[in-house]
Amino acid sequence: MRQSGAGQSVPVRMLSGSRRDNAVDRPGAGMDRRHFLKSTGQLAAGLLCGGFAAPAAAADFYFTRLMYESGDWWVDERMPANILDSLIQYTTIRVDPEERIIPLADPAMLHAPFCYLAGHRLVEFTLQERENFAAYVRNGGFVFIDDCNHDIDGLFARSVERQMAQIFGADALQRLPDDHPLYRSFFEFDEPPTTSFELNGWGDDLVHDYLRGIEINGRLGVLYSNKDYGCEWDYDWRNKRWLAVDNTRFAVNIVMYALTA
Repeated sequence: MRQSGAGQSVPVRMLSGSRRDNAVDRPGAGMDRRHFLKSTGQLAAGLLCGGFAAPAAAADFYFTRLMYESGDWWVDERMPANILDSLIQYTTIRVDPEERIIPLADPAMLHAPFCYLAGHRLVEFTLQERENFAAYVRNGGFVFIDDCNHDIDGLFARSVERQMAQIFGADALQRLPDDHPLYRSFFEFDEPPTTSFELNGWGDDLVHDYLRGIEINGRLGVLYSNKDYGCEWDYDWRNKRWLAVDNTRFAVNIVMYALTA
């Protein structure tokens, strides 16, 4: 298990950084989230008592894993490196090659361009965690929540859904239609890709042909999956060359939506 303190950066191994060094901004990259992140980043910096260094201005994206007190937030340790590698391969986004682990209760998370929250166990936010989650999402942030149990009746799923209902209302979490912009944000998908865990009987032994999410002012702020994408992408990035089709392409769509919607 990895141990980390507030705002600690965890290095991940990457492919050659040449594409990152020579990258330019992707045309049409949305500025709404960037304006939000800039303003909340300034606020968060003012609230911090030192010890957290904001990412370099040259980076368009860094991967933030949210640490929460109640559960096993540290799952899928190789997945972030795999996604970062895919962003370097497929896009012109300037990627910070370090995963950042930031407590949900820390105001530093308020200016992350993208946040990931996952686990198998109970999710029971503290008051500060709940307030930060609400403020981040309502002001333009994006959180991808992934159920590592692949079980709609499991502890993680039931407790996450309870937290979302408490924060955003009982009906806030809705199924995404197959024509949602998420499925067209970079690669073209007709529906959310099926994972191997859905096919091999893991968890609830169901293929979930949908994702759910919470929209704020017409924009997806929370993406929620029971498909266990984190485990699906949790392998050494160098092994992608053995796949007929790179299964991390959908992760690229998620990040591109988070940055541009």
